Formats: sequence, structure tokens, C-alpha cells
Amino acid sequence: MSSYVLETENLKKDFKKITAVESLNLKLKKGKIYALVGPNGAGKTTAMALMLNILNPTSGKVKIFDKYSKVHPEVYLKVGSIIENAHFYKNLTAYENLKILSLLRNDDEDIEDILNYFSINSKKKFKNFSLGMKQRLAIAASLMHKPDLLILDEPINGLDPFGIIEVRDIFKKLSKKYGVTILISSHILSEVEEIADELIFMKSGKIIEEISKEELYKKLGSFVEFEVSNIKLAIDLLKKEGLKEDLDFKVENNKLKIYSNFNKRSEFNELFVNNGIKVNKLYLANESLEEYFNNIMR
Repeated sequence: MSSYVLETENLKKDFKKITAVESLNLKLKKGKIYALVGPNGAGKTTAMALMLNILNPTSGKVKIFDKYSKVHPEVYLKVGSIIENAHFYKNLTAYENLKILSLLRNDDEDIEDILNYFSINSKKKFKNFSLGMKQRLAIAASLMHKPDLLILDEPINGLDPFGIIEVRDIFKKLSKKYGVTILISSHILSEVEEIADELIFMKSGKIIEEISKEELYKKLGSFVEFEVSNIKLAIDLLKKEGLKEDLDFKVENNKLKIYSNFNKRSEFNELFVNNGIKVNKLYLANESLEEYFNNIMR
């Protein structure tokens, strides 16, 4: 048995004289959030469509849950997806649209619950939805059958800031608590940085770099520096949180420099304070992901 939820093997897609995806080899692990990042025309949407069997590859194979998807299409019953724009029946309500999906899957899903969770009016017709509400309905549709794998093309497109935070928290919970594997594409680098465990940079149909967020921060020279009243106790607390000295953090000039778990800086600060440690200084050194993105794309 493979330890990967999704694998692509030399996946390629040609459109006449244009190669949209070339030699795509991905291996996604259970419970991780992956972000497919690249400029318009990089091949992100085409790659996802190939994974979902919406497009036929010119060559190569897709394996999901250790089964080749062409031979075992039933694997897609455990996959949730959004590709490009939300597609629903315009003259049907939100409830009616989700009910059709439920009947097609032969599932007994609580549609009202998922609509209430996303604050969607079940009786409102899709044609009267705003862009943000359409995207909320698309996310609700991708989640209502409790999938083990999510493949989402621009899932936060059109959402307001509160909606983005809400969806981000949902994805993190699905990943960490329920072990759902998530592959998203996005142009919003700040959100990608916030949510993803692994970043996959794509250009001209090819993967040019795949890197974990911790490795990226080290590469960028990013770190959080704490100046605290009791450095020994602070070190012990970090170790109890699973961080390893010299790998995740270092002590330099009687100051703590934390290189991993970068987005937990506020939690570390709270941890120190709750344990009687005074935080005299907190310094954030964070080079721009946008600059890194621009450089790697060149």
C-alpha cells in the first residue's frame, strides 16, 4: 500500500501545438494542505482537471487512494472538488442544487446543516447569488459528502475577508483533525502562506519547485526572535510543544530564534506569558513571499 493519497505519474496534456501540462509528478500525503502556485497560464487548472478525470491526459496516469482513477472511477466518491467557476442550475435554489448532487451520489447528506454552516439561504435561487455566495455554495457542495481528498481551484475567489478567514479555518480543521488531504490553487500568496503545509510552484506546465513552508522560511531567512525573562524555561516549553533545538529553534545572544511553526508566533507568546515568562521583545523577520515568487518565476 502506498502512503500517498494522490499520485500523478508523468502526467502530460497537449492542446494542439500547446503543452499545458508536462511531466507532472506529484505525491500528496494524508492530512497535508498543498498549494499549487503559479501565474495565469501555468497549467494549474488543467492539472487539477486531469487529476479529477475531467480531461483525458495525452500521457501519464493518476492514482488516487492507491488505485488508478481510470480503472477505478469509484475513487471520486471520496473526492470533493471545485474547478474554475461554480456551476449550478441558475433557476434552482441552493437546497435544490445540493439535493441533486446528493441524489447523484446516492448519499443521505444533511443539506440544511451544511447550508446553515456556511450561512447560505437555502430558498434563494442561485441566479440571485453574489460571487461570494456562489463560491460559498461551491465549497459547501465540495464538503457535504465528507470527502477524504479535496481538489479546489481558487476556492477563496470572491470571498470577503471574513469569508476567507472562515474557509481557512475550516480547511485547517479538516486537515489537522480529520486527516483530509487538500490541494488548492490560489493567486493570493498571503493566504497560501497562511494555510498551506507545502507549496508547489508551477510555470509553463511544469513544477519548478516543491517546498515545505518550514523549508521556505529557512530559505527566506525568516524567523521570530523572542527576548524573554527565563530562556531556560522557554526552551523547555518549546520542546514540550514538539520543537527541536538547532532544527526548529536556536539560542543566539541569549535570545530565542524560532524558524519553524512560523504562524504560531502569537501562540508561543501566549504560552510564555501563561507560564510566568515576561516577553520583553518580539521581533519578526519575514522576507516577502511575493519577492520569492517573482524571483523563482524568472
